Amino acid sequence: MNPSATPPPTRHDKDAPGHGLARRLGLFDATMIVMGGIVGSGIFATPHDVARQVHTPFLVLGAWLAGGAVALAGAFVYAELAARRPEVGGQYAYLREAYHPGVAFLYGWALLLVVQTGGMAAVAITFARYFSELTGTHFPDWAVAAATLALLTAVNCLGVRAGSNVQSLLMVLKILAVAALVASGLFAVAEPRALTGGPLLDRPASLGLLAGLGAALTPVMFSYGGWQTASFVSGEMREPRRDLPRGLLLGVCGVILLYTLVNVAFLRALGADGLAETETPASALMRLALGEGGARLIAVGIAVSTLGFLSQSMLTAPRVYFAMAEDGLFFRGVARLSERTRAPVAAIALQGSLAAVIAFWGKFGEILNYVVSVDFIWFGLTALSLFVFRRRARRARDGGVEDGGGFRVPGHPFTTLFFAAACALIVAATVYEHPRNSALGLVILASGVPAYFLWRGRARD
Repeated sequence: MNPSATPPPTRHDKDAPGHGLARRLGLFDATMIVMGGIVGSGIFATPHDVARQVHTPFLVLGAWLAGGAVALAGAFVYAELAARRPEVGGQYAYLREAYHPGVAFLYGWALLLVVQTGGMAAVAITFARYFSELTGTHFPDWAVAAATLALLTAVNCLGVRAGSNVQSLLMVLKILAVAALVASGLFAVAEPRALTGGPLLDRPASLGLLAGLGAALTPVMFSYGGWQTASFVSGEMREPRRDLPRGLLLGVCGVILLYTLVNVAFLRALGADGLAETETPASALMRLALGEGGARLIAVGIAVSTLGFLSQSMLTAPRVYFAMAEDGLFFRGVARLSERTRAPVAAIALQGSLAAVIAFWGKFGEILNYVVSVDFIWFGLTALSLFVFRRRARRARDGGVEDGGGFRVPGHPFTTLFFAAACALIVAATVYEHPRNSALGLVILASGVPAYFLWRGRARD
């Protein structure tokens, strides 16, 4: 039998039929989840930050293509990990199996306490501001954000199929919004700027140029982040060994294409200097192409994009907290499934509630700064876990046991090391730029150490 044809049962499936997570997602769902985890509101504004650091079209596009190459290398790594370990929790499971349950717990702890919930709070507030501007209402931003989070929590509690359908619809609408932006920049701007001409580099090769490129790559890499969250729902995919690797590669390649076209459109409409001067390049481009109606249209697209990110986050990350609870490393109630929908309703409600609290508190911007470097530590550690799994697979083959993995990273170990090294450079650059925030991020992580030993002790009792 082809080992990729039938995924092994996850540990919770053995209890009784109907009590495990429902395997209802396919390749299209996986691709939309990957793309939905990457494409948020950032691509509509981040090109401005990149152009401020590097000042020629060649370097602007080069930064985005370089970031895409790093993201693709990461997708290769996660695709092989997904083929080898198609378990609930994805990245959490890779860290647990490769290193130690305590390492995986700290990852889940940071994800719940800050990274995922803080990011959702920030995006929910962004959506609330666009919603108020477009509708003319004057509700408090935190109230609109909380209501939006509550609605998405309810939708995802209806089951993984309902949550995935909403996520896929919003992702298609995102693609349409990006396509409208690209088409306007390429065909509707009356007086486009030239993409060619002038020096390739705005200054001689030097440490200053390298520093500028490094500074430009930081927002680029954050804009490409999020594809790894698709691994969280591997336990609910019908064919995770086959469809998750394909979804990762198709999704990341699709986003690289979208991001490159968006930047070509920006540069053609605004030029590198105009892009650097405009904090809202999407609105500026659409205003040039279609007037105020165009600016309002892209505002709708950005609102939909933020909503799509929230939907994807609500669909994916709770599976990590569910896996932690199943391992006895979190509140047992978080592992509770709905008898009707087989969705981890307690984990979904926990994440939605905490994100709403952070949105009300209003300190999510500061919290996110604490952990930007920590997030890429996990990326690097996950990439290096592939060496652990491959070594174990070689030992198993030497012992006469067949290696059930499917997809293989092309160019391993070089591509894997390239991704891990890129993660290390981003961590180093972030620590250098924000030493105080990075130290606070490590403190938040360290707070998970006593929590881990507390729950481990409870699990043994």
